[in-house]
Amino acid sequence: MRSTVGLLVATGVLFAVYPVLRPYSSDSGQAGADAFASGLWVAAHVSAMLGFITLALAVRTMIVGAVAEVTTWVGVGLTLPYYGAETFALHVLGSDALSTGDLRLIDLAEPIRYGPTQTVMFGAGLILVAIGTVALARRVPGWQSALFASGFVLLLPQFFAPPWLRVAHGLLVLAGAAALAVHVAAGRDRQEISTTTGA
Repeated sequence: MRSTVGLLVATGVLFAVYPVLRPYSSDSGQAGADAFASGLWVAAHVSAMLGFITLALAVRTMIVGAVAEVTTWVGVGLTLPYYGAETFALHVLGSDALSTGDLRLIDLAEPIRYGPTQTVMFGAGLILVAIGTVALARRVPGWQSALFASGFVLLLPQFFAPPWLRVAHGLLVLAGAAALAVHVAAGRDRQEISTTTGA
């Protein structure tokens, strides 16, 4: 249970850090190059990738059934390649564009991000993560699990939102993860008390 609590807290923190650190600007020209070349671009997206990993591990440790576990793990597996390309490929494009002065390199960001294969994989992955966390919420009673799942149900739509709303969404994931962690810890404490007293 302690590992579950730690993984849930880590998940919430990492998903909250992601939109806070991420540079927001136009994805083209000088502004796009500056954003992609920034160390914050890499740090933000690496935080998100680590957040998906800790999410998958948290679901595994909670033993909430095959549907929740399998859909979450497959969803994370489909999502991470997209994040890898966006993190590192776009960072190289931005860095090269700034060092060479050739801002046309930034035009390559669109096919890297929005090709049909990667778009379908990314969308399907996020939908499966949403299904997995909803399945988890159905197995774990309480508003805490519902709040936790809501953050991942809204994960795909928030990509179309303005920066302030994306930051708010990160805080929602943090709140849900923290609430569920406290709920899990409280359940463990109750179980230990019951075992000790023979109640």
